[in-house]
Amino acid sequence: MPGATPLEGIRLLDLGRYQAGPRCALMFARMGAEVIKVEGLRGDESRGNGPIVNGQSAYWVQYNSGKKSLAVDLRNERGKDILRDLVKVSDLFLQNFRPGTIDRMGFGYETLHELNQKIIMINVSAYGQTGSHRDRIGFDPIGQAFGGMMSLNGSPDGPPVKNHFPLIDRITSLHATIGALAAIRERDISGEGQQIDVSLADTGFSANEIPITAYLADGTVQEKEGNGQGLTNAYETADGWALIHATSEAIWPRVCAALDRPEWKEDPRFADRASRDANVAAIEAVLSEWFAARTTKDAVDHLSNHSIPAAPINSVEQAAVEPHLLEREVLVEVPDPIAGKIHVSGKYIKFSRTPMVVGTTPTIGEHTDEVLGDILGYPTERIEELKTQGVVVGPSR
Repeated sequence: MPGATPLEGIRLLDLGRYQAGPRCALMFARMGAEVIKVEGLRGDESRGNGPIVNGQSAYWVQYNSGKKSLAVDLRNERGKDILRDLVKVSDLFLQNFRPGTIDRMGFGYETLHELNQKIIMINVSAYGQTGSHRDRIGFDPIGQAFGGMMSLNGSPDGPPVKNHFPLIDRITSLHATIGALAAIRERDISGEGQQIDVSLADTGFSANEIPITAYLADGTVQEKEGNGQGLTNAYETADGWALIHATSEAIWPRVCAALDRPEWKEDPRFADRASRDANVAAIEAVLSEWFAARTTKDAVDHLSNHSIPAAPINSVEQAAVEPHLLEREVLVEVPDPIAGKIHVSGKYIKFSRTPMVVGTTPTIGEHTDEVLGDILGYPTERIEELKTQGVVVGPSR
């Protein structure tokens, strides 16, 4: 129907924790799937992760806004019955426990398939469901370290450096999302669901695949470059820092024009990229002086007007007030039951015809009654009995 979301009618059960798993489920929620966050009676432990903003976790809302919360005790057999009933009427089942845990809980893929042959299971873990390291636990930094990416971060004479941004978690969640969407498409053909296996370690290697490929081919060892050199580097301005990234041959004449150095176009020292790399000190001397004489805004505007890739190196405070953030709805402010209102992950994908959905963050068990009553058809008396017996927690009143 007109205005329907891209994933209208799809239901995902989210048993994920922390980032990589829940972020995949969040992408499904943004694209209009009904995502049911299955959490314990006290809520997901990451509800308390900092930073805390007006009593609300800024961490939690980024991975769980727009989902429905079902608070259920999965150590209780009646709680497991509820999840089994949900599996029968759902499309996807996401979990990121250590390999083997979900099987011991009674919800391995074979069991899920017996309940619903069309179910698609998304498994997210540190090292994958197979391999010699499958039983190890890990978080984003493990993927950064294990795949070699950290060894290339930082200055040439400094130690390995971890990214503050959870790059490995985010890419892993995208691998999971892409794989799940492909599995939905394949299910349309075969009528069968299947399992998906993604891991932080795999993602760590994928993030470092070019240096690894070069080494495997002929022993080439990539060295650390810090922020880069020459035309791909960070430079201090009169009031901050800016980044230029202008290495292609097509951009070089624009650089000469922007810096008012027309003679550089005929200078044999700068005839091609290899020559410019060999004479990078001469280029950096000019660029350092040029940037230092200008504010960050003036430098970036001038280079951008010459179609040269450049950007301010913003602090968090500066990034938070960049017009792009709100113009593109990268973050969207929504009502929040704890903070009153808060910014959450927004519309990262723009569809021309169908909307993205950005919702509020659920309280613990906020949708328990809805899930049990409207989706599973449990009578009110049964729902109240489950609450009394401590199997589920319902919405606070």
